[in-house]
Amino acid sequence: MSTQELITKELQNLPEPLKREVYDFIRFLRDKSTDDHFNGLLSSESALKKDWESPEEDAAWANL
Repeated sequence: MSTQELITKELQNLPEPLKREVYDFIRFLRDKSTDDHFNGLLSSESALKKDWESPEEDAAWANL
């Protein structure tokens, strides 16, 4: 049985208030995953900072 099928089977037996909690938890996990990806982007900022903050880079963006 697939994970989706197992989850569906369990959800069918839950009362409505608990289904809402499961829904909230799923959204939390999805948002957490998105936040983790964003934090990875922030981590790369310090590594790229030396390239971004250069006179050459400033000149390249000056006319935009």
